[in-house]
Amino acid sequence: MKINQTVLKEFILVGFSVYPHVQTFLFVIFFCLYLLTLSGNLAIMGLTWVDRCLHTPMYFFLNALSFSETCYTLTIIPKMLVNLLTKNRNISVIDCGLQMYFFLGLGGTNCAILTLMGYDRFLAICNPLRYPLLMTNMVCGKLVAYAWAAGFFVSVIQTSLIFRGSFCNPNLVKHFFCHMRAVVRLSCLDSDLTEFIVTVMSVSGLMGTFLVIILTYVFILSTVLKIPSAEGKQKAFSTCASHLTVVIIHFGFASIVYLKPEASGGDDTVIAVPYTVITPFLSPLIFSLRNKDMKNAFRKVLGKKFLE
Repeated sequence: MKINQTVLKEFILVGFSVYPHVQTFLFVIFFCLYLLTLSGNLAIMGLTWVDRCLHTPMYFFLNALSFSETCYTLTIIPKMLVNLLTKNRNISVIDCGLQMYFFLGLGGTNCAILTLMGYDRFLAICNPLRYPLLMTNMVCGKLVAYAWAAGFFVSVIQTSLIFRGSFCNPNLVKHFFCHMRAVVRLSCLDSDLTEFIVTVMSVSGLMGTFLVIILTYVFILSTVLKIPSAEGKQKAFSTCASHLTVVIIHFGFASIVYLKPEASGGDDTVIAVPYTVITPFLSPLIFSLRNKDMKNAFRKVLGKKFLE
């Protein structure tokens, strides 16, 4: 049991206050990235809604991912931007718990939807004849609902474990948001055991979904290599390129955060930036710029605007 136990009502998010001379610069950079991230995701959601050519399972899942990532960034970035400009970086224990709950839930949902996108490509390429029967609108809707349910089911367990007891002073969260590792270390209970359990849950979910995606691409690759024409192979691979790129970036940055050895050192605040800010920014950019259907839909919308 830790000493100096007290019933804390709020935490202080240390964040980037340890770098006082660059906080204004960081605010400008993060604010611009956040606006571009929101614009990209809203553009994807809008285009997949208005263009009938994009009313397919692949773009249904992309729309779901864009919505999930929009909510994901809303849970942490606005608060981070405010804290970069103010000296009052307090957050109540309840708000901290809610932020953690939604961050973990939406992070898990993102991983699950990326897995569904890989499964969708697997069915489309490896089983094209039965694909329209297997991937109906009803099935796609249920799969996305399951992804949200799974993400928030794990999240409520992790958040409950961390917030089940009281917290000890000092109430300094050494992060720019209520990251589970930073908060659990302030617990008056056995924080090492709790930290181990929630970390194992996160790593298991992360690696499990990643391995499923890798397995789907093994089957996709074996099928594509059997296609006789080079044009057919290129067309098949082109439908997977954007998704595979995002998967590598998403799981690559996430693994740095969750698989980093404790003894390796490094500032957790800085290490989390790629996963929480850069990845959501790159995702809509990659799906838009590397996708012919999305670019054609964008040209159609622009054409209609100019005609009006």
